[in-house]
Amino acid sequence: MVNLGAAGDIAAFVRVAAECGLTVERDVSLASFTTYKLGGPAGALLTLDTRDELLTALRVAAENGVCPSLVVGNGSNLLVGDGGVPGLVVHLRGDFAVLDFLPVSAVEPGVAVVRAGASVLLPVLTRQCAARGLVGLEWCVGIPGTVGGAVVMNAGGHGSQTADWLVAAEIADFATGSVGWRPAADLGFAYRHSNLTPSELVVAAEYRVTDGDAESALAELANIVRWRRENQPGGANAGSVFTNPVGDSAGRLIESCGLKGVRVGGAVVSPKHANFIQAEPGATAKDVVELIELVRERVARERGVSLVPEVRCVGIFD
Repeated sequence: MVNLGAAGDIAAFVRVAAECGLTVERDVSLASFTTYKLGGPAGALLTLDTRDELLTALRVAAENGVCPSLVVGNGSNLLVGDGGVPGLVVHLRGDFAVLDFLPVSAVEPGVAVVRAGASVLLPVLTRQCAARGLVGLEWCVGIPGTVGGAVVMNAGGHGSQTADWLVAAEIADFATGSVGWRPAADLGFAYRHSNLTPSELVVAAEYRVTDGDAESALAELANIVRWRRENQPGGANAGSVFTNPVGDSAGRLIESCGLKGVRVGGAVVSPKHANFIQAEPGATAKDVVELIELVRERVARERGVSLVPEVRCVGIFD
């Protein structure tokens, strides 16, 4: 389970935030904020549309000792407990869903920078780049997450990852109230990992892209989307449940243990790809998390490999 942020005085935060004109709601279901479509309510859901609202929220949070328990984007790598997430949940939209294409570098001919707000969807980012003949980010067209989430977890696929193309990220820290840009080299990237803490929120990111051919880039996007449709299941899931062990595939290990189709309640290991767990109608988050543990225990016992979850499990599951 993911550690929750500092609770502080949530009631005072909600009251003062509302007085400052911020959009903050109590007991809002988080199910619609995730691709699993599961999970209970947020203690307080703060929705931010502008930079001014973000700066106000940072000040009010610092005054009341509150840090986010969760920052939620598209929730494509997230499982929220049925009991919800006590504390503050932050969601960015509005101005944080804007793309800016910066001029081609005079120092590096053919190289440009695209600046994306944290709530920009990765498929939107890569399609907008490809349509302009800017290449390098085609690998992320099939990842249904946001730019912010991709930076936090160093999202990747098809032989590439966020760290390979990120120039810098703008980070807001609820613990200190500060906002500033950090170069990619300072973010401690590793496989599906960064050094960002629970109190830190990605505001925007800058990616390095290169001049290319729009037609070829769009054709490559179509090939990647086609491959994903043929090899990965749709429906209610959160993508790959486990990271791949070094030199092996989590899906292969799970399938070798005969776990395809195994279920707990309404949660089932996908018959199409063993590293996906589907949530069928009537499933609960507890079903999913118990199936995750069942798969981990079986693979550890039969193959001697300890699988590491890639899906973030947050909140109260009992």
